[in-house]
Amino acid sequence: MDPDTTLLGPLSLADLAALGWLFLAWFSIGWATEHPPRDHPSVTVLMKAHRREWMRQFITRNPRIFDSAILTTLREGTAFFASACLIAIGGGLALIGNTDQLAGVARQFDLGHIPALKWEIKIVVALFFVANALLRFIWSHRLFGYCAIIMASVPNEPEDPRALPLAMQAADINITAAKSFNSGLRCVYFSLAALGWLAGPLGLFLSTVYVLFISWRREFASRSRRAIMKHVPGETRLPPGEPKREDTGP
Repeated sequence: MDPDTTLLGPLSLADLAALGWLFLAWFSIGWATEHPPRDHPSVTVLMKAHRREWMRQFITRNPRIFDSAILTTLREGTAFFASACLIAIGGGLALIGNTDQLAGVARQFDLGHIPALKWEIKIVVALFFVANALLRFIWSHRLFGYCAIIMASVPNEPEDPRALPLAMQAADINITAAKSFNSGLRCVYFSLAALGWLAGPLGLFLSTVYVLFISWRREFASRSRRAIMKHVPGETRLPPGEPKREDTGP
């Protein structure tokens, strides 16, 4: 009997190494996205400035139907992904109860005999990411609702001293909701990477590398990031709606 099998159950050392790489990559890209280098911010960090500028412009916009439509679209996006995660969880739980189909696929690809428990562990890991994504999407949806309520409390008169503080409060809630939404998307990405484990530890390693590269590129080296970088609103202290004056020199 293989001593590694006795100590580790159905998982081999290669399986554990690939699984550790999956969670390390997931944690690392999340940390790098939220805490990027100061001289090379991520798309997530750049969009925080745009969200605050949105709320500054919101104060003077009349009517505010445009802002309401944007917020509704954001909430619909979180609701869609939450519904998709619920469906995926249901499908994964159903698959755990019937792993014979996966065993048949493994035989066709000459992957050898794999214990049913090992199949179940692989599915549970993918479901872990999907369930985590579901919780984050639900929380994001709720936070966008809070943001809508705070936006509704902003006075219609831009000169009202309560207008800017309330708008910035709504911006902070909006940023937190977006953070949860982006975290949920990363969980969805890495749940797809976890499915690579069905092809063995090498499949998990390669799928994790691919998802990690895609996640990094979209945050730090994408064409959309270059477009966002063309003009990033500054944290100005100008009155709401007043454009920033450029210094043209003497």
